[in-house]
Amino acid sequence: MVLNIKGTPALEVTRLTVDNAVDIAMKRSYRIKQIELGIARTRYWLKAERAGLKSKVFMNLRAPEFNAVSDYKWNSTLQIDEIIRQNTRRWQMDISVRQPVILLGYPTNGYLSLNNKIYRYYQKEDIEEDVDYYNRFFIKFEQPILRPNELKNDIENAELSVEREELDYIRDIVNLSNSISFDFYNLFGLVYRNTIYSHYVEDLENILKIAQTVALEDTTRKIEEIQANLELTNAREMQLKNFNRLRQRMQNMKLRLRMDVQDSILVKHDIVLNPIEIDANQALQYGYTMRPHLRLQYIEKRRREIRLNNAKGWDAFHLNLEMTLGLEKNEDRYQAIWEEYDNSYSVSINAYIPIWDWGRRKAWVGAEKVNVKRADLNIEENRNSLKSSIVNTITNLKDYQQRALNLKESVTMAQEICDMSIQQYKENRISLQGVLQVINRQRNTGINFLDAYLGYRRSLQQLKSLTYYDYETGESLLDRYRPES
Repeated sequence: MVLNIKGTPALEVTRLTVDNAVDIAMKRSYRIKQIELGIARTRYWLKAERAGLKSKVFMNLRAPEFNAVSDYKWNSTLQIDEIIRQNTRRWQMDISVRQPVILLGYPTNGYLSLNNKIYRYYQKEDIEEDVDYYNRFFIKFEQPILRPNELKNDIENAELSVEREELDYIRDIVNLSNSISFDFYNLFGLVYRNTIYSHYVEDLENILKIAQTVALEDTTRKIEEIQANLELTNAREMQLKNFNRLRQRMQNMKLRLRMDVQDSILVKHDIVLNPIEIDANQALQYGYTMRPHLRLQYIEKRRREIRLNNAKGWDAFHLNLEMTLGLEKNEDRYQAIWEEYDNSYSVSINAYIPIWDWGRRKAWVGAEKVNVKRADLNIEENRNSLKSSIVNTITNLKDYQQRALNLKESVTMAQEICDMSIQQYKENRISLQGVLQVINRQRNTGINFLDAYLGYRRSLQQLKSLTYYDYETGESLLDRYRPES
């Protein structure tokens, strides 16, 4: 039976490694689930914007439109306004197939549509009645000129939104992975320290037994028993203090992984020290090209450039071209509107000419230009900061790596020397102070190795989060965590 840290039976035992700790956190993270839903939402937005490049079929109905009101109108014969009562009924149907105009895959912001307008118009005045039927088939072309291409900009904005959500998703996963990994290595450090202190206490217990035997044989050496007992008491206090910290850290880890507090955690980690050669220039290139934070800033810059492009069209000179060409028929009999059509066409060009706005448009455009410049400064600042962070992390990694490699062999040697010293003390060939110094050095060597190894792991984890490249597996984190389409 496995017991949890409080000594009560554990509901479930989890063998915790750095990899499955990250996996558990990802599966149970509300933040990751929120980002996944955000990706789905922006993909729907993009789908909606891209659907705007395809044909749209719609119908407008007036069924019916009654109008029985009086209003004044100008009578050119009498040269006066007179009150005229209108009594009309209209049943109208408009059907249109509308398609954006796309040249060489590029939307022009114009529209081409195929339309049909048909209505019945009934007028009644005093005792007279008049019924008209109207039918028209026509092609309509609409093209704004000298205006921002809003259709293209909206689609690009939607594409940038999808990319931004996907990068946020990857960034949050890597941040969560980084945070959980740091917590795991802190937890492992306490577990490893507990092992060091356990060996330390065991060695001191052996020394105390030897000192007690010596004191029985030679009462003048009673002080050695007292001193050994004092060292053992201090060692047990160190072990207990570390155990309390381990208990608190385990509880925090359970909370982070959303585990039941009654569950038990068994920390599993094999110390592996494979020397890794880091090319600083390549690492910088990885950081510049793969780290989402910089790409997100480039996306923000592009969005500001789009807003600048749109701002240049606000209250600016522009033209709207509209042309129609078709067939029409107006008759007082319904059947007749489907026979012997007349040609119809129309051409109109509307121009908007700003004259004076007290510098309002210029100020709008100036504000958006400043926003673009600010985005450039943010990118430059973050590139410089990223460069410094990567260079410092590589330096720390190399330092910790070399220290850990040097100390790894020293740990084994220190244990061998410690065992020999205890035997020598038993044989009265070394003093108590001498053997205590040896086991203290052995304990310190183990702790120093642990600190160097944890520094190596943390530096490697930090470099991975800065470059989005896993140097242990040779894999890009963008590829590993990219959301499925």
